[in-house]
Order: sequence, then structure tokens, then C-alpha cells
Amino acid sequence: MNDVPEKKILLKVKNIVKNYISGAETLHILRGIDFEIDEGASVAVSGQSGSGKSTLLNIIGGLDFADEGSVFIGDEEITNLSEKELSNYRSKRVGFIFQFHYLLKDFTALENVMLPAFIAGIKKKDAIERARSLLADVNLENRSSHFPSQLSGGERQRVAVARSMVNDPAIILADEPTGNLDPQNSEIVAELLYEGARKHRKTLIVVTHDNRVASRASIQLFLENGKFSQEVQS
Repeated sequence: MNDVPEKKILLKVKNIVKNYISGAETLHILRGIDFEIDEGASVAVSGQSGSGKSTLLNIIGGLDFADEGSVFIGDEEITNLSEKELSNYRSKRVGFIFQFHYLLKDFTALENVMLPAFIAGIKKKDAIERARSLLADVNLENRSSHFPSQLSGGERQRVAVARSMVNDPAIILADEPTGNLDPQNSEIVAELLYEGARKHRKTLIVVTHDNRVASRASIQLFLENGKFSQEVQS
């Protein structure tokens, strides 16, 4: 008897179309994107600048809107949510990491990580405990009381990785998370990001130009002319 658990689809993207108007010209950014991602999978999305990678990520994360199509997280369709419902979705079901860390300069590393949980209604004591554990995961337990100005670029991005997981999201969306880092720190941050997602069983989508970062994913997708042109599974 096969005891391997059945895979559960977490994300469904159906026929996503996104256009931008530029003067008299219509730019067709996404031309009917369809794909599904299993719970716990890691996916890297690559492609040339302007191919729509960040736009797709922002639509999945509820930061932008498609002209056509649907996005489902589990059984919930997010493309028809109200602004209040979208805000709740972004706060509790999605963890974001961007190319720039966006840490609050007047708050310590610990405070930056725990703040989203505290805002979401977690008791302060529990939020702090969760933040300390996540900072330990990215090897920054000894830097928790430092302010962003006292941290290196790689350390600041590791704080951002920890922060993305503090609300126990269903999915983590990382947009060029190593784009501002040197090769050594890029390797460190990528390793901690993928390992953190595996440890906490998070579904991860990474937009990246870095082949070394993309190669860590279980699935690699290549976006070209508004469509996925190639898929590689490892």
C-alpha cells in the first residue's frame, strides 16, 4: 500500500491577462498565464527585464490586479476580494520579500520581524517569541537588538526573510531577493530562504535573474512574451 501523502494544490493561476496603456500603445505584459503549484513546492520564475515577472508576482500577492483571469489560494479566489479582504489576505496569507529590505530604520531587527505579527493581532509576547525563533533560523539571534543601520546588506535581507514568515503565511513571494547583494551574500540569503521555506513547509515563488538562485527551486519557469516558454523540474 502506498502511504505517500497526496499532493495538495495551493495556488491556481487561470488565464491571467495584464495590459498597460502607454500613450497610443497597448503593452501586452501577461498573455493568458496558467499554472498550478503544490503546497510546499518551491518555484523560480526567470525571464528578461520587462517580461512580466514582478507583475505576475504582484497579482498573486494582491498588490496588483489582472485585466482577466483568476487566482486561487486553496479554495479562495483572491481576484474578487474587497480591499479590506485583500489587506487581510496580504497580512496573514502571504509573506513578501523584495529586492530592497524595507526595514523600519528606528526599530531593531527583532522589532522589525515581530511587528507584522503584533499588528495582525498576535499577543506581543508570542510575537516576540516567534520573531526570536525566526531570527535564529537566519543565524541572527545575536544581532536581534541591532538597528538596520548597524547591519550589513546581507544581514538586513536575512531579517526580511525572517519577517516574511512571522505570520505563518501560506505562500512566500520573493521578488529578486538577492538582487542587491554580492555573490557571497546572495548564496547565503538564497540558502536561508529556501531552507526556511522547507523547514516551515511554505510554498515559495522566487522571481530572479540569478541562475544559482533559480536552480535551488524544485520547479523553474521561464517567462517570455507574456507566456511561460519553458519548465524545468528538479
